[in-house]
Amino acid sequence: MSKPKVVLYNPDAVFYTMPLGLLAVASALDAKKYDVVIVDARLESDVDGRLRRELPGALLFGITVLTGAPIRDALRVSRFAKSLRADLPVVWGGWHPSLFPTKTLEASCVDVTVQGQGESSLPEISRRLESGESFEGIPGTCFREGDHVIQNPPRALEDMNSFPVHRYELIDVKRYMKLKGFRQLDYVGSTGCNFRCNFCADPFVFERKWSGLEPKRMGEEIEALWRRYSFQELAFQDETFFTHRPRVMQIADEILTRELRFQWTATMRADQGSRMPDEEFALCKRSGLELVLVGVESGNPEMLEQIAKDITIDQVIDTAEKCARQGISIRFPFIVGFPDESEASVTDTLGLIKRLQAMSPSFRTELFYYKPYPGSPMASSIDGDLPNTLEQWADFDYVDSRGPWVSNTKYRTIERFKFYSRFAWSDAPSPIRRALRAVSRWRCDLDFYDFPLEKTLAEVVRPPKKLS
Repeated sequence: MSKPKVVLYNPDAVFYTMPLGLLAVASALDAKKYDVVIVDARLESDVDGRLRRELPGALLFGITVLTGAPIRDALRVSRFAKSLRADLPVVWGGWHPSLFPTKTLEASCVDVTVQGQGESSLPEISRRLESGESFEGIPGTCFREGDHVIQNPPRALEDMNSFPVHRYELIDVKRYMKLKGFRQLDYVGSTGCNFRCNFCADPFVFERKWSGLEPKRMGEEIEALWRRYSFQELAFQDETFFTHRPRVMQIADEILTRELRFQWTATMRADQGSRMPDEEFALCKRSGLELVLVGVESGNPEMLEQIAKDITIDQVIDTAEKCARQGISIRFPFIVGFPDESEASVTDTLGLIKRLQAMSPSFRTELFYYKPYPGSPMASSIDGDLPNTLEQWADFDYVDSRGPWVSNTKYRTIERFKFYSRFAWSDAPSPIRRALRAVSRWRCDLDFYDFPLEKTLAEVVRPPKKLS
C-alpha cells in the first residue's frame, strides 16, 4: 500500500541557501507514514513539468514564502496546482504567512497558513487531512472554511531538541554546493532571537524567545553530515548563533574532539563578541571559525538607541579588534535612510564603515537602505501605506531599494561611497586595481565623491548586476 505523498516547494530566488525550513518540516513527517518530496524552483529546469508529475494524488502542497519577490512565484505555482487539482490543499508557511496569517488567505489559491515553527503543525495538518477532520484547534495555523477564515491559537516556540534530525537526503546537497561554487553546507542549530531590534520582524514572530540544539547532538549530526558530504565550510544559518557562549564553546569542542576539518561561519552580535575573551575566540578559531556576521546597522549612538539595537560603538570596535587578532573575518551589515535620520547619523555610519574597513583586509561592510519590513515595530509606526495585497508584496524590495526618506542627493552620495569603499581597502593584484585602490582611498579619506569618473568607467566595463 502506497504512502500519502506530501509535496513541498521552495520558490525561485537569486541565492542558493539550502531550504532548511522545508527540510525541518519534511523531517518532522514520519518517513514510515509519508512520502515527502521537496521541489526547489532554483534547481528545476521545468518546474511545471515536475509539479505535473508530483501533484496528482498528493495529500497536500506546502510552500515556504518569504516576503518580497518569492511571493510572485509562490502565487503562480499555487494557482497552477489548483488548475491541476482544485481540491488539492495548499499550505503556506514561512515568514510572510507568519506575519500575515489571515490576510494571506485572501488569495483563493491558499487554504492554510502556518505561523512560526511548522515541525508540529504540518504533521497535524497531514493527519487531519487523512482522517477528514477540520483544522480547527491546530495551534499556529489559520485556515479557510467556506467563506470564513478561522485563526487558531498561536503555537509557543518549541524545544528544537524534541524534533527529529534533518533528513538531508531529501534534497540534492551536491547540486546546491555546485550552484554555490564551493562545498558549503547550510545548517541551523537554533531558532528565534532574544533581542528587540525594532526594525526586525523576528521579535514579532518568536516573541523574543530562543531555542537551541544541545551541543552533543549537534556534534553527532555535523560529524555524520561531514563524513557523508565532505563539505569544506559549514554555514550556521541561525539568527543569533552566539546567544549562549558556553554552548558555543561546547560546540567548538565537539568539532575539535571529533577531529572534523572544515571552516565555519556564524552570526554574532557586537555585545556578544565584546564579552568574549580572546581565549574563547581562539578556541573557535582552532575549531574552524573563519567568518562572523556582525550586524552593526548604524555608526550613530542615537540611531542605535532609536532602533533598539542595544549595542555600542565601543563594543563593535572591541569585537572587530578581537577578530582581527585571531585572523577571523567579519561581514558588517549597515543600514542608512531611516525615517528622519539626520545627516550627522549618516556621516557617522560612513565614518564607522571606513574605520572598520581599515582594521583588516578580511573585513567587509554591506550598506543597505532601510525599508519597513512588515511585523516590525518601526514599520507599524511609519506614516504611509505598506503593500496591501500579495501581488503588491511581491514587488516589495527590502534589499536594493530605498525609502522615500532618502533624497536623490543623499542616494547619489551613498552609492558613490559604496563603490569607492569597496576598493579603498581591498587587495589589488593588478596595476589597474592598485590605481583604483589609491584613488578610492583618497576619495574616502577626503569624503569627496563628486565627479565619479572612475565609477562611471568601471560600470561601463563591468555593468552592475541587477537582482530580480
